[in-house]
Amino acid sequence: QVQLVESGGGLVQPGGSLRLACAASGGTITFSVYTMAWYRQAPGQQRELVARITSGESTDYADSVKGRFTISRDNAKKTVYLELNSLEPEDTAVYYCSATWGINYWGQGTQVTVSS
Repeated sequence: QVQLVESGGGLVQPGGSLRLACAASGGTITFSVYTMAWYRQAPGQQRELVARITSGESTDYADSVKGRFTISRDNAKKTVYLELNSLEPEDTAVYYCSATWGINYWGQGTQVTVSS
């Protein structure tokens, strides 16, 4: 069983930046084989994929965040990051981390609020 704990959310003004982190623990499979991803869910909306990074460090992004968000991973620290820049009010959501290798695991989420 893999546990994922997100951190780094908060309240930020439009145009600001945040860095989210997701630390993994537990499980018997080495962290580096997992495809890691960030999703988000705004009130009344479906959960959507924001960014994904594979074991080979290939990345892909939702069109709405391309050029603004960057996903990265540190396998030694068992942590995946999401750098959020040029934040917009539309980015307000709960951000969830996921780990996938056959089975999909989820974190509890961290709130990001973009407001002046």
